[in-house]
Amino acid sequence: MGSPVRMAALPCLSLILLFWSQGPGVRGQEFQFGPCQVEGVVLQELWEAFQAMKDIVQAQDNITSVQLLRKEVLQNVSEAESCYLIHALLEFYLNTVFKNYRDKAVEFGILKSFSTLANNFIVIVSKLQPSQEKEMFSISESAYRRFLLFQRAFKQLDREAAVTKAFGEVDILLTWMENFYQTWCW
Repeated sequence: MGSPVRMAALPCLSLILLFWSQGPGVRGQEFQFGPCQVEGVVLQELWEAFQAMKDIVQAQDNITSVQLLRKEVLQNVSEAESCYLIHALLEFYLNTVFKNYRDKAVEFGILKSFSTLANNFIVIVSKLQPSQEKEMFSISESAYRRFLLFQRAFKQLDREAAVTKAFGEVDILLTWMENFYQTWCW
């Protein structure tokens, strides 16, 4: 057993580490998606979860000639259409991709990282809040067409291959979220 001084220092050290880990940049960020905002997102956690799975997931993708999240879907997205597009993409990932990839995540031994990513997507979708009095998910025709491009490309592939490809492209989605939108630490 440790000395009484060491035993007394342990709770203090734990408390210091807790406060230190809760510093700006670690607690979360605020993302602005047009009229919607999401607070408390820890993008680093999303990246770490995906990086832990990336090699395994992307090695399963045998269709290298197709990209689902291509330029026509993600480039030059206006602020007005961004709220709808991010909501539609994350909902699709949750309801179609993650739902159908879970068994593979178990098989490949990546369930913990998979669950972290899926749970964070659920949180983001649930926290999408309008920052103004505008309608939260005003669907612009352009945003809807962008999402349909993604969805059609997905449906043109075999279901299992499409799920694997979409899951392997999470890094493209995260990069888009990170680079296109303003982030503020709070």
